[in-house]
Amino acid sequence: MIVDERMVTFIRSLESENSEILETIEKEALETFVPIIRKEMQSFLKVLLAIKKPKRILEVGTAIGFSAILMSEYTTADCKITTIEKYEKRIPIARENFKRAGKEDCITLLEGDALEILKNLDESFDFIFMDAAKGQYIYYMPEVIRLLAKDGVLVSDNVLQDGDIIESRFAVERRNRTIHSRMREYLYELKHHDLLETSIIPLGDGVALSTKVRED
Repeated sequence: MIVDERMVTFIRSLESENSEILETIEKEALETFVPIIRKEMQSFLKVLLAIKKPKRILEVGTAIGFSAILMSEYTTADCKITTIEKYEKRIPIARENFKRAGKEDCITLLEGDALEILKNLDESFDFIFMDAAKGQYIYYMPEVIRLLAKDGVLVSDNVLQDGDIIESRFAVERRNRTIHSRMREYLYELKHHDLLETSIIPLGDGVALSTKVRED
């Protein structure tokens, strides 16, 4: 927990319900222990989308499709979402959820290794949501920046590792040390990249909000 638990509880108590299909999918995710974006992150995305009004969204990490559906509900009708997922067991669930939500026409699911798929994409996106394997963010970064349009927004979720990011790597469990060092590198690169302006926010499990201020 990187924010006081009582404060998080209070903020969540103010939230209004999502659409019926999102509430249903969220309930199913909790019952089957599938991680989805937290309530405060859901609200953050809604506000960003309302401000930016993107026409092309890229999501790295579909899971069961919850966040893609949420984003589709808070964008304009002509917005197209491309989302990438590798985990074979979750892909059919995501596809079924897109069908249940009536979002098959606006959400395209690409199956396979995210890095390979990113390398083969050539269109630009004005909003990119990164919510995949945390240890891979640093490897996705060059392709994500290439695909991000000027003035586009990059949202990287779960970047503070429940607060462990501030600890020495030797204070982190051995099995988490690689992710710890890669995430530190990723955050440093976001903050120091010539093409980006980035703010790191202690929201949920940490979010990095970046915008592309110039072309390469």
